[in-house]
Amino acid sequence: METVVLSLGGSLIVPDEVDFDYLKKFRRVIEKFVVNGFRFVIVCGGGKTARDYQRAAKKIVNLHPEDVDWLGVHATRINAHLLRTVFRDKAHPKIITNPIEKINFKEKILVAAGWKPGWSSDYDAVLLAKNLGVKKVINLSNIDYVYDKDPKKFKDAKRFDSISWHDFRKVVGDEWDPGLNLPFDPVASKEAEKEGLTVIIANGADLDNFEVILRGKRFNGTTIH
Repeated sequence: METVVLSLGGSLIVPDEVDFDYLKKFRRVIEKFVVNGFRFVIVCGGGKTARDYQRAAKKIVNLHPEDVDWLGVHATRINAHLLRTVFRDKAHPKIITNPIEKINFKEKILVAAGWKPGWSSDYDAVLLAKNLGVKKVINLSNIDYVYDKDPKKFKDAKRFDSISWHDFRKVVGDEWDPGLNLPFDPVASKEAEKEGLTVIIANGADLDNFEVILRGKRFNGTTIH
């Protein structure tokens, strides 16, 4: 039985409002592979939900960095509860919020969310992979590849199909800041490199490509190793 740790970007769950059509298709893909012997650990991001709450609060008061983070954490948790509800018949009943606790689950799907300030959902996914002895994390968001700079701003941005952790960390830096919009959290990247993990970055909107990744075939996206 193959266990897949999946970091699912909040931008896919709630791009503007809850994307129930996407979630229906995502559910079908997951269930297809569950039947074929896969288990999934799905870590939900906060995405636009988190940023909307953070932005609203900042218009009223000067937000303490810890509160910015807590709003993000709780956004991941409401997204996670939505996912656990969608997979209720196959999912572990508890949403995991502590990625380093002892985890015993017999179900085919485990849903997880943010833990505490200073920890992104990417970091939680890395720690869950370490905890469960899984050596690969699939990160699905709204970007197709990792670039050396923002391709929306720079026409000469270089795309990477494969990149080392050393070179990737030159792109994203070393510091975590709530609301950062990067391919993979810098602190999570440091931990993933330390643990020898492989992380796949791909656009989760393309579910056919996601299936290709699960089958171990050539896919559109970036492999960090």
